[in-house]
Amino acid sequence: MSDTYTIDDLKYLMARLRDPETGCPWDCKQDFRSIVPHTLEEAHEVADAIEREDYAHLKDELGDLLFQVIFYGQLGSEGQHFDFGGIVDHLVRKLIRRHPHVFPAGTLESKVDPDSRPTDAEIKVSWERIKAEERAMASNADKIRQDESRLDGIAGSLPAMVRAEKLQRRAASHGFDWPTIEPVFDKLHEEIDELKAAWRQAERDPADRDALEDELGDLLFVCVNLARFLKVNPEQALRRTNRKFDARFRAIERVLVLQGRDFDAQSLDQLDEIWQSVKGVENTPSGN
Repeated sequence: MSDTYTIDDLKYLMARLRDPETGCPWDCKQDFRSIVPHTLEEAHEVADAIEREDYAHLKDELGDLLFQVIFYGQLGSEGQHFDFGGIVDHLVRKLIRRHPHVFPAGTLESKVDPDSRPTDAEIKVSWERIKAEERAMASNADKIRQDESRLDGIAGSLPAMVRAEKLQRRAASHGFDWPTIEPVFDKLHEEIDELKAAWRQAERDPADRDALEDELGDLLFVCVNLARFLKVNPEQALRRTNRKFDARFRAIERVLVLQGRDFDAQSLDQLDEIWQSVKGVENTPSGN
């Protein structure tokens, strides 16, 4: 027996956990829907470990995320939908199909001539064309629903900011987009003004908050559009700001503890003065 466990060992372990007679009671009662929150949590923990450059911990988090895929494979096998082998086979075939610049003959063994490699722009065009063909094939397989859209395939369960960017990119790929970034800035200011108007209306009538939510959503949507034009990942940018705020707030707490002062007894001006003094703490080794 090898000293190192393999994917086959992990699949066997999963089957044992799901055994209705001798398995784990918690694992046995799970289904596709009940596992989803755990999958999302594990994916976020992977992202967090990467952002903190905690590579030792990243191995553990990637294992937890892999276990989610193994779990879905076991559930699929039990329901006779698919199995882990089918997941791998489908993935490899899809990646070969989407990378003709690496696998020109459509097989894993085929190789490309290094002197004929396409440019990044050509690869992107090819990628989008192949994905469009795949969506068309899927639509044909479903006998083409009457409500078929070019936005099909963008999951409604995605985090709102991630989905907003995907919707915008898909629409832009079909010509529905601003020609330059300038109109996006103009739209940003327009949405801020509309949000202010909705806020004033909500102040007059607290029960009328639907418009306030609509306008705030519109503003956030434009911010995502702006990020797209700036070639900045909006989710990553916000996560970066979250880490920055977390580090600075904790620094304020440390300063006050060292000074023997109660955080909750400080005025906003006093807290802001310390906030200004600890700016940049997130870029130092002592930052959280």
